[in-house]
Amino acid sequence: MITRVVHRRVEVDGVEVFYRQSLPDVPDAPALLLLHGFPSASHQFRRLIDAIGSRFRLIAPDYPGFGHTRVPDGFAYSFDHLADTVEGFVDRLALDRFTMYLFDFGAPVGFRLALRQPERIAGLVVQNGNAYAEGLSDAARDFVSLTPDTPGAEQAILDLLTLEATRAQYEGGTTDPELIAPEGWLLDQYFLDQPGRRQAQLALAYDYHRNITAYPDWQKWLRDHQPPTLITWGVNDPFFTEAGARAYLRDVPGAALHLLDTGHFALEDDLPRIAPLVTDFLAGIEG
Repeated sequence: MITRVVHRRVEVDGVEVFYRQSLPDVPDAPALLLLHGFPSASHQFRRLIDAIGSRFRLIAPDYPGFGHTRVPDGFAYSFDHLADTVEGFVDRLALDRFTMYLFDFGAPVGFRLALRQPERIAGLVVQNGNAYAEGLSDAARDFVSLTPDTPGAEQAILDLLTLEATRAQYEGGTTDPELIAPEGWLLDQYFLDQPGRRQAQLALAYDYHRNITAYPDWQKWLRDHQPPTLITWGVNDPFFTEAGARAYLRDVPGAALHLLDTGHFALEDDLPRIAPLVTDFLAGIEG
């Protein structure tokens, strides 16, 4: 069945948030808020939306500093501020109850939202969205320890914003790079190269350490609320390791864990496996 998708903007405290949303054929369809990662945007979910959007209401916003979203002059980039914008976004769309898809940056954004408004969260789909210290690879630990005073820190961050690095994030860890469409990483790079975007990424990179210190709060939220949770994880991710996926079971023993032989952007080549898992999961928790 072909999914109808609309592309809109909504204003949140001066930020023009771009988002894409499926128009399901089922009245009052369950909602899934798709929270994208670095260095991507809502377009990373296009194929998932096409695959299951006729049955569920899939909503994918671009964060400030990403994709098509526009910010006012002087916007202060931090993960707290990204979460402020997403919180205002769900308010504007009147999303009273929804499941969150947490990928990469989507985890720190989504868990902040969950702590603020736990009554809204119906469940979690976690795909390479880290919330545990043991889930950080050595390379990730080195990166998140960078500060403005670290010698060479700015160049190390800027090196991650190149076309070569962006492509490597998509193709790294995959068993067959030919399954990775080039449009994803090319579009990401286009947005990274727009005015002001590198400064935004520098600020977020220096702010990332606050996510590490917040891990215990996120873990406590999981233990206290026991949300229905589906975990799909590319185990060849150079940033977030398999140990981080398994660690969720410590706090949410009932979570369904599926380990995939791919890399960070698991949806790119493992959509045929992930989409049915998400479909069954959403049907189960909302049925």
